[in-house]
Amino acid sequence: MGIVIARQRKEKGFTQKQLGDKLSVSNKTVSKWETGVSQTKGY
Repeated sequence: MGIVIARQRKEKGFTQKQLGDKLSVSNKTVSKWETGVSQTKGY
């Protein structure tokens, strides 16, 4: 899942901070999602 998030983010031209701001989470959270340290909730 993290690879997909990172790829989509990069294709859209977003930094981790920009994506985090759009999703109301920190850039550290985005980084954890992308590296597989933390899982996203599928809702």
